[in-house]
Amino acid sequence: MNARERLLLTLKGEIPDRVPVSLFVQEEFLSYMYPGKTVDRVTDAVECAKHFEFDLMTRSKRFETPHFMKKSFPNWQLSCNIIRKAGNFYKIYEIKTPLKTLKQVEVGPDVGAKSSGLHLSTQEYMIKDASDLETFIKYVPSIDQETISEMTEYCSWSKKQIGDLGISVPWTWGGIYNQAATYREATELMMDPYINPEFYGRYMTKLTELSSEYSAALARANGDAIGIQGNIANSAVIGKDFFDEYILPYEKKLVDAIHEMGSFTIYHNCGKAEVLQSSYVDMGLTAWETLAAHPQGDNDLERAKENVGQHLTLIGNLDQINFLKTASETELEAKVEQIISIGKPGGRYIFACSDFLEAETPLMNITAIVKAAKHHGNYHL
Repeated sequence: MNARERLLLTLKGEIPDRVPVSLFVQEEFLSYMYPGKTVDRVTDAVECAKHFEFDLMTRSKRFETPHFMKKSFPNWQLSCNIIRKAGNFYKIYEIKTPLKTLKQVEVGPDVGAKSSGLHLSTQEYMIKDASDLETFIKYVPSIDQETISEMTEYCSWSKKQIGDLGISVPWTWGGIYNQAATYREATELMMDPYINPEFYGRYMTKLTELSSEYSAALARANGDAIGIQGNIANSAVIGKDFFDEYILPYEKKLVDAIHEMGSFTIYHNCGKAEVLQSSYVDMGLTAWETLAAHPQGDNDLERAKENVGQHLTLIGNLDQINFLKTASETELEAKVEQIISIGKPGGRYIFACSDFLEAETPLMNITAIVKAAKHHGNYHL
């Protein structure tokens, strides 16, 4: 069985020959492994998967930024200036519309080639008040045919690069709440349902409409699976009652739109999520990652497997921040065996770390966990 077949069977809820072993690699680790070049999340991830012999799920960011934040449309004149200053990397967006000019400023550390892999923090938010929202709703454009054609061409190319080594899992914009928090300050967004419910409802409904249309087009072009980032609405910040009432209905519409195109969904919350796991089932997700344990998260793989493992494919659980970098080969194998013994029964588990591989991770340790996971994950043992 090849890696592509193995991953797709697991996402379907069926039993493959062994537990898939899929490490999340992006710019930070790829730049470390392949120094001196501008790395690519597809072609260099393919080389990395060949080197370590793991089952690949590529995580392209090509379509993570909405079309309306990439180029101009009628009544939506976009400019984006990039400034590097005092060790920081700034993106300054200005959008001129017939009503007013909207502005968004994002910032992150300037780390050269790795900067493209960072999630920038927002310094100034586009949706500050009711007039901004009115302008956004009235003039924000729907997805255009040029973007859809770009999706089709890029996804076709990407899947040819991957071949049987795995599957293509490009990021869409993010979950609806993640996207809402991109353009409106998070504390304001959390208060909106209580002090300005009409504002909140109109904002979330418009984003759901835009994102569902966009993500459906990406799912149609790509097949395989679509990555959805849901880390902003983690349970360190958002309670289950709030999530279920004010977030889940919008996220579910996005998930349904992707599934209607015949694609799987992989929802990414790399932090605290234990009280939200049943909500993820209610959203109708295919898979949830990354089951981060303490201290990065609060997820216990055994409890998650027992509570939601029949309904969701679970991905992750190995600490890549501290343990993977420092443990001995013996310690690594023991930990991998423990994780696999919990995740493996009944299928619906993909062995992975609790997020992307980091720079300075010893390559021999990565080789060791892949080897151990393959051995202990064999369903014929």
